[in-house]
Amino acid sequence: MIEPTYLKSFASDNHAGVHPAILDAITAVNHGDAPAYGEDAWTAAFGRHIKDVFGPRAEGFPVLNGAGANMVGLALMLGRYDAVVCPATAHIASHETGAAERLLGAKLITIPTPDGKLRPDDLSGPRSTLGSHHDPQPRVVSISQVTELGTCYSPAELAALADAAHAAGMRLHVDGARLANAAAYLDCSLSAITTDVGVDVFSFGGTKNGALAAEAVIVLDPTLTEAVPYLRRQSLQLASKMRFVSAQLSALLTDDLWHRNASHANAMAARLADGLASIPQITLAYPVESNAVFATVPPAVAAALQEHFLLLPPDESTGIARWMTSYDTTPADVDAFLDALRKAAP
Repeated sequence: MIEPTYLKSFASDNHAGVHPAILDAITAVNHGDAPAYGEDAWTAAFGRHIKDVFGPRAEGFPVLNGAGANMVGLALMLGRYDAVVCPATAHIASHETGAAERLLGAKLITIPTPDGKLRPDDLSGPRSTLGSHHDPQPRVVSISQVTELGTCYSPAELAALADAAHAAGMRLHVDGARLANAAAYLDCSLSAITTDVGVDVFSFGGTKNGALAAEAVIVLDPTLTEAVPYLRRQSLQLASKMRFVSAQLSALLTDDLWHRNASHANAMAARLADGLASIPQITLAYPVESNAVFATVPPAVAAALQEHFLLLPPDESTGIARWMTSYDTTPADVDAFLDALRKAAP
């Protein structure tokens, strides 16, 4: 059997390799000995970077992966009988194998949404159970930026949601696996969609933006920071050779590498979406606001594409496929994908 030749993966931005500048950062710290578990100079430098980017109240804690970042961040804000309000599409609800329920013992109150985004009115139902000893108490609102449907919250939307959550005695958590893509799309700073709008705890994703097993939990509420080292260790997210994680995150935050990588990935998704306009059989399912393109694809067309590209299969019930671009996707990659689509859907 002849294996198919994959011209490029459009299945996930996790499929991309490590950015050369980040590899250089890893190499630069790979000499001599250094204290373990974050007691090194590079992790201290990362902490200063976080304050420069997100403000003096911000405290950054490197971790190993996005799911772990979510578990540590949520654990900071939850008691034994508390619940998390999140969209039904949220990664913590649909792609982390029940980690929140298993590891945190927290109920997830999932809210159906048309575009992956929660609005202040969506909190009215969960808020009505506050004070009832028959119900888990909603203490955290958790959203994703970018959402799992590729859409972005504007600063105004985030501020309104944070205000509504805080008024109800809840905190706001953001899964920021693609936070860089959101800031690039919105043409704003990272702090404009976190610190400035009332977010309490969020993750800053590096892995999907050119890094290797490098994420961070960022805490903006100073009353929560004391518990992070213990919860990070308990959650198996404390890297012994943390300098190699911290150096990657610092590299992303140096000279706006995070922005260049994310902007390029977004631009390639926009190029792909623009090209789809000339293919009548393909229709966009959601607005393209990041490095994700969701499109309705006939089964025969999807099958033909998978002969040449590494792709996730479309959703069986909706026929919607997700195509992702990354920092190393080229215009030629996108054009080759579009050419294959046109041939498969004449």
